Amino acid sequence: MLGRSRLRPIEKQVIVITGATSGIGLATARLAARRGARLVIAARNGAALREVAEDLQDKGARVHAVPTDVGDETGVERLAEAAIDTFGRIDSWVNDAGVPLYGYLDEISTEDHRRLFETNYWGVVHGSLAALRAMRSEGRGAIINIGSVLSDVPVPLQGAYVASKHAVRGFTDALRADIATSDPGISVTLIKPTSIATPYTEHARSYHDEAPKTPPPRYSPWLVARAILRSAERPIREIYVGGGGPALLVMQKLMPGIFDLAMRQFVKPLQLSPSRRAADFLQRDNLYGPRQDGRVRGNFPAHREHSLFTLAQMYPGASLLFGAAALGGLALGLGARRRAHDRETARSREDDRYSAVGRGAV
Repeated sequence: MLGRSRLRPIEKQVIVITGATSGIGLATARLAARRGARLVIAARNGAALREVAEDLQDKGARVHAVPTDVGDETGVERLAEAAIDTFGRIDSWVNDAGVPLYGYLDEISTEDHRRLFETNYWGVVHGSLAALRAMRSEGRGAIINIGSVLSDVPVPLQGAYVASKHAVRGFTDALRADIATSDPGISVTLIKPTSIATPYTEHARSYHDEAPKTPPPRYSPWLVARAILRSAERPIREIYVGGGGPALLVMQKLMPGIFDLAMRQFVKPLQLSPSRRAADFLQRDNLYGPRQDGRVRGNFPAHREHSLFTLAQMYPGASLLFGAAALGGLALGLGARRRAHDRETARSREDDRYSAVGRGAV
């Protein structure tokens, strides 16, 4: 991995973001635009993508929109070419596009299972390799793949999604190892969100009557966006966003029997809502086509804006200060970072309240 100084600051970067019209991708695009990056944004829904681009351009950002299905290798190659033709290079590439699927593995059709992998796994492969080819001419860049804590902690009902994210983790780690010597200036980061308050469940195809839901604690999509942009400026191997998932990982490793029992007893009620019917809650899912209601946040009653666990991974130097200060009762290092994030969070809430995007899609 290269030194920190080799990656450009966000305000000087050209950043490609897939899945940019909803959830984490949309939050990342808005935050990067606010910080002065030039953006190339991609999603399947061309109309929604234009709305996002126009909204960001109205705020002064330089944005180029390229309708893209990441499962189509040729389309992803065109996306990379468009970025270079428009802005001359690619500094960071964020593979965010993904689709959810709820159902036990023995009830999911092979067609649905394959389609999920086309987006969740092959989309990451196509994007990563296109980015690598483009970045080699510059000798530096950041490839940032959005995985999931579920690649470490498998849960029932999302087996196909779990498998796809496990494949993303394996591919990302292998790619990092492959280019460590040949391309030391290119960093490869895996972001592992836990439960994030995006419209994830509203986009899901489900094989059950109850409406899908994400278990608490849920974290803000803006926290994921900040982790992504931090990785674009500083090489970081991986970042867990939110502390709930890693806590389950520790439980799985130390007490596997208790973990398996908990999964059998509690995971289904934590992932399906008996008070809401899927037919009423879900509109058309996004497995084979884009949704029409892209938003950064989903319809959740509450979520957390901060995670000290995540901040410690983003700012390891500050985390050392935090550990030392904790002995004296003062969290000085991360406290300063949190105050800075508080200011960004306030602006993010304004973005949530006002958006020109009424019909976005992943």
